[in-house]
Amino acid sequence: MTDTSRAEIRRAEHKAYWKKNLTLMGALLAVWFLVSFGAGILFRDWLDQFSIGGAPLGFWFAQQGSIYVFVVLIFVYAVVMDRVERRHGADDQV
Repeated sequence: MTDTSRAEIRRAEHKAYWKKNLTLMGALLAVWFLVSFGAGILFRDWLDQFSIGGAPLGFWFAQQGSIYVFVVLIFVYAVVMDRVERRHGADDQV
């Protein structure tokens, strides 16, 4: 295999890796936006008919829920990116 073809393969792998990374990041940020802005602000009135721990659900999402979802999304990102890095061989390049 020539150096040129190895470089092309490496470039293609690099591009595929970053495409997956940015796609995942966009999806997770969309979820966080929907939970924080959507549930905490846009759908607050409808969600307030339910309660969690004695607080209206819309208020809970605005104060606590979006933080919990953000922490869960951090763990999801870490697990998924670990798999993506192994698949693309990015974990042994550091």
